[in-house]
Amino acid sequence: MIPLWMFPLSITLGNTYVLKPSEKVPETAVMLMDLLAQSGVPKGVVNVVQGGAPTVTNICTHPDIRAVSFVGGNSAGEYIYKTSSNHGKRCQVNMGAKNHAIVMPDAEKEDTINALIGACFGSTGQRCMAISVVVLVGDSAEWIPEIVEKSKTLTVGPGHLNPDVSPINNRGALARVERLIADGEKNGDLLLDGRNPHVEGYPNGNWVGPTIIDNVKPGMDCYDEEIFGPVMCIVRADNAKHAIDIVNGNEWGNGAAIFTKNGHTARMFQNQCEAGQLGINLPIPVPLPMFSFTGNKASMWGTSNFYGKGAVQ
Repeated sequence: MIPLWMFPLSITLGNTYVLKPSEKVPETAVMLMDLLAQSGVPKGVVNVVQGGAPTVTNICTHPDIRAVSFVGGNSAGEYIYKTSSNHGKRCQVNMGAKNHAIVMPDAEKEDTINALIGACFGSTGQRCMAISVVVLVGDSAEWIPEIVEKSKTLTVGPGHLNPDVSPINNRGALARVERLIADGEKNGDLLLDGRNPHVEGYPNGNWVGPTIIDNVKPGMDCYDEEIFGPVMCIVRADNAKHAIDIVNGNEWGNGAAIFTKNGHTARMFQNQCEAGQLGINLPIPVPLPMFSFTGNKASMWGTSNFYGKGAVQ
């Protein structure tokens, strides 16, 4: 999916393109190239190179490459941005996220709970626009038992069976998710433990079910680090201003959301929240192709954004 944010506009504007896919999923890009060839794209316009860190460095330093785009983790993204920029290239990097959703006590209860569960656990939490932290303001904390009970109804299984939660991408990612859940269990309140679910026929799969950790605070690993898994971290706030300060206090700025019936509160969130994509009474929206995908702080480096006007520029 991610290369489709970049190369269509790139080749439409007259460029050739080099795609270096993740070494964990090399064949997907090859399939894309086959489809492009079948559609009539001339040979050499879009190219695939496979490899690890040395290949990345070659792309960032090669004199014939004028611009570099990247989506992924912060360690790789910061290296790519600095290396490419030092070699005179334009560079855009979309990195980690810790998206927060603020829930005000006046929010529409059922719609909000459904939205939170879908945004936290959909795609197994393995997407940059997933909600990772739910900030419950005041009496909205009373909704926690219902959130937990509804989350328990979600199914876990292989993708071809159309489950609610499918596997974690790889064993290393599984170990990271389990480590951060263990941190939440030690330092917070583990309300729903999704580790080691039983999935018939797949005893060695990378499975983690919906997990909910309450009383999470900055300084805990499960709050400070990107989990990228089906884990909801619950933080408490006294009022809307306190909740917005919590959102702005984390290092990332990919997206955030608020659920409220109060227009003043929604406008305050819109004007004060330091994030790219903002959702009001819906999970974090992903822009349509005519609008650019934005972000700030540790989530997005570079002066140009993905697709939309920013991509054309």
